[in-house]
Amino acid sequence: MSHPVRDALLPLCQLPAGKAGRVRALAGDVHFCQRVREMGVGESVLVTKIGGSGPFVCGVNGTRIALSHDAAKNILVEQFGRRG
Repeated sequence: MSHPVRDALLPLCQLPAGKAGRVRALAGDVHFCQRVREMGVGESVLVTKIGGSGPFVCGVNGTRIALSHDAAKNILVEQFGRRG
């Protein structure tokens, strides 16, 4: 059985440059999840992928941060404009 919300999620590393999404889930171990939340990347946060191919530059709460590919693949987002 598929889960519609989970199916609509994609890793931040796959979000196209210039697009925005809402963080819906964090994967990885507890230390990773704690660290990215401390950086301001937690569930329900709006994130814009500015560019890059690893490290990725992202805008979060008015701040630009760089994330490695390994980090970005563990941040699951719902891309704006993609429903259903």
